[in-house]
Amino acid sequence: MLDPKRLLDNFLDMVKIDSPSFKESAMAEYLKDFAKKQGWEVRVDAAGQKAGSNTGNVIVRIPGNGPGEPMAFSAHMDCVPPCLGIEPVVEDGIVTSAGETILGSDDKAGIAAILEAALHMGEENAQHPDLFLLFTIAEESGMHGAKNLDPADLPVKNVVVTDSGGPIGTVTVKAPAKAGITVTCHGKPAHAGMEPEKGVSAIQLAADAIARMNLLRVDEETTANLGSISGGTVTNIVAETCSFTAEARSLDNAKLRWQLDHMHSCCEEAARKIGGTIDFDYEISYPALDVPEDDPLLQRAAACCKALDLPFAAVPCGGGSDANILHGKDYRVINISNGMTNVHTTSEKIAVQDIVDTARMIAEFMKSPQ
Repeated sequence: MLDPKRLLDNFLDMVKIDSPSFKESAMAEYLKDFAKKQGWEVRVDAAGQKAGSNTGNVIVRIPGNGPGEPMAFSAHMDCVPPCLGIEPVVEDGIVTSAGETILGSDDKAGIAAILEAALHMGEENAQHPDLFLLFTIAEESGMHGAKNLDPADLPVKNVVVTDSGGPIGTVTVKAPAKAGITVTCHGKPAHAGMEPEKGVSAIQLAADAIARMNLLRVDEETTANLGSISGGTVTNIVAETCSFTAEARSLDNAKLRWQLDHMHSCCEEAARKIGGTIDFDYEISYPALDVPEDDPLLQRAAACCKALDLPFAAVPCGGGSDANILHGKDYRVINISNGMTNVHTTSEKIAVQDIVDTARMIAEFMKSPQ
């Protein structure tokens, strides 16, 4: 049997550990010590050196005692601010934060559930294939742990990430690709009162480019948004430079490319009309997650839910996670809910029963196929 008290105690211990992005070393040490006490193989990879964190991803291997393909279970160690000095409170089966901080169920509820499921497998001497537990760094700041993971360190095909919300049994099967965009418009300065016709306004150039763009809800799968804009100096000088930042997302990688091309073309058309030049730079932050209906891992999730009498639902999501990155590295990936609610706010909360049910679902995943 799973041990709900132990699970809750471990979760409460973990959320008290400060682990902002790029400063997860205390959390990594906790997990290393935890694994060593169980006799599990554990190591820290080189992702931190590449990403600038004070630790790397923690990777645990639990040798199999039964048939089946190796599987991995993943959650991230870092939290969004404000996340220092978290004081968890448990009342009426709900865990919240006592102070002006987030709780950290995103994603330490996932970590706690994975660890409890693994403990349960050993205590029940249940048959399972080789199991890998992947606890990543800097997910919240751009999935840097997953991006810098060497696939040789995770020799599996199937990865179950637990880093989403909704009722337990909810599986994220679609999540958008995202690109970050920086545009710099270069005009020509001139005195705005005496000879403005000799100048080219970078602000006007930016405005013309933006006015041409299809933004916000582009279609049912694609969005684009301007995040910030700045330029110019004083009112009597025609602005020499103006910059703005934007993002684009789509559940379809090809549509994301189309949106980027569209926004770039708008900038080029504005430059031809107004004059001046425009630098258009972008970076694909992560690829889309797209799990087909006949995916074996998704079908396994449905079977686990049926065995545990949990409602199964395959849903899209508007944000990215480590699942996107791992999917882009050719792993078969799904992202299951751990029940976290109001994440990234000081109102974050989670039901104890949801953490328990997440552990039950993961334990069912871990079992060797019958």
